[in-house]
Amino acid sequence: MALIEVRNLTMKFGSLVANDNVSFDIEPGTIVGLIGPNGAGKTTLFNCISGVYQPSAGSVRFDGRDITRLPAHRIARLGAVRTFQVVHPLKDMTVLDNVLVGAFLRESGTGRATAVARRCLEACHLGDMIDRPAGDLTIGGKKRLEMARALATGPKLLMLDEAMAGLTSTEVKDSVDLIRRIRADGITLLVVEHIMEAIMPIADKMVVLDGGSKIAEGPPEHIIDDERVIEAYFGQKFSKRIKARRK
Repeated sequence: MALIEVRNLTMKFGSLVANDNVSFDIEPGTIVGLIGPNGAGKTTLFNCISGVYQPSAGSVRFDGRDITRLPAHRIARLGAVRTFQVVHPLKDMTVLDNVLVGAFLRESGTGRATAVARRCLEACHLGDMIDRPAGDLTIGGKKRLEMARALATGPKLLMLDEAMAGLTSTEVKDSVDLIRRIRADGITLLVVEHIMEAIMPIADKMVVLDGGSKIAEGPPEHIIDDERVIEAYFGQKFSKRIKARRK
């Protein structure tokens, strides 16, 4: 059974159709890349899956349960958690306290929540910064902090919204390694990403949006050659470069 089943999802804002009849599945233990040009509807789709928005039509099932109309906090408690494209840490609180906010979703005791938070911070290479104010972190540090806070909730599904945007090449490599480790721990990932060199080698499947509609779905090696995707997003030169790097 699929962990996530999105069926005919449509999201309208007045006359603007941000998502139009989108359907796809996410299998447990996989990494799915969600890609497309700016304005394609990727973040809106994230918001519908995670409960930030209630879609105008269609449905979302998570782990066999219909979550289409559930609020975000109930979806998070069920195990579907997301990060945000623009990170907003609790900047006056310490790095540790920021992650405790996530850990307390499941842990009521301070000791156990602290142990969970520390473990997630170590996994995200922030273990030596636990007492620092979160506002002092670099953009890369803040993005790792957001991932640590999400991981501290104990998710089954982790949705990352451009977690690598604005990072250095070294930070991107570290993020890719972290995503691989998260999957190895049994967590399924849905990843919105514009850095194709980062997401294509690690994704099991790609879902491509354009103008709010799904135009392609399949393994990365098929998506690279899809003429609809090349025309809407990659361009011929970029597609050839990606294929060359995969050889």
